[in-house]
This record gives sequence, C-alpha cells and structure tokens, in this order.
Amino acid sequence: MGNRADAEGSDVEIYRKAPTDTIHADTPTGAPEQLLALLDALGLERKTEVTAGPVYVWHEVPDHLSEQEQKKVATRALPSLLLAGYVVNIPDALFDPMAYQEAVADIRNHRHPAAAPPCGTHPAPRALSRTATAYQAARAATQPSPPATAPATPPAAESHRSRRCP
Repeated sequence: MGNRADAEGSDVEIYRKAPTDTIHADTPTGAPEQLLALLDALGLERKTEVTAGPVYVWHEVPDHLSEQEQKKVATRALPSLLLAGYVVNIPDALFDPMAYQEAVADIRNHRHPAAAPPCGTHPAPRALSRTATAYQAARAATQPSPPATAPATPPAAESHRSRRCP
C-alpha cells in the first residue's frame, strides 16, 4: 500500500478514491502529528492501517455527508493548511470556490475552529507544487484590489510565499 502524498511529494493530497465516492486526504508516510491533528480539527476522520512495514495514516471526509457537503469540508480545509505552510493538492472537481472564500473569511474573523496561529508563529510556507485553476480564481477573488497606480500581478504569477496572513 502506498499513498498519493508520498508519490506526489506533497503534504496533503485530497482526491476521490475510486471506485468509491470517498474523499481521501493522504499525508506522507511518517507525517508529523501537528499536520494530522490539524486535519482532525478541520473535520476529517483519521484512519490507520498497520502493515509489516510502515503504518499508513490518512484522513477521509465523513461519508454520511451529502456530496456537496463533502466537497465543502475538503475545500474549507485548504486555507488553514496553506496558512500553516503545507503543500496541498486538490482536483478542480472537488474544489468549492464559495466554501474556500467562507473559510478564508472565517480565518480573518478568527471564527475558524482550526485557525492557524498568529502571523510569525507558524512555520515558513513552502511553494505550492500544483495549484488548481479554481483555487487560483478563488484566491484572486479574496485578495484586495491593488491601487490604480500599482502594476497588477496576475494570480498565476503569485506564490504562496508572497501572501500575507489574513
């Protein structure tokens, strides 16, 4: 058994596991407890499988939720994970732009249950390995407009490293 986070070199790989409709959030083998606890706090259920080799740990979106609610839970996890400096991949089919914007607003208003610690106390963010087109559009929509005299930077050219805390 392997996992997508190991294969892709990311911290979290969110995807729908075929042939089921279950939304998985894979973390690398030996992921830090801090990351696993954050996923727990974000509403994902931790699963474990012990093998003769490594112990595999992953998270799933609760399966008792509707398909739309599952996508919302998966998407709402993104801002907290990104703010904490983790590399996260999610396919466009599972990304809900409205849920992303709501989660960003909750973090900004300190209403998110797993809001990242204040600026300067979380680890330095790493660059994103892949970014979904929908994520870029939602992120651009949540960024303040630049002054008329400042040159505009297209969302695709920005990096997570340049973002300020919400």
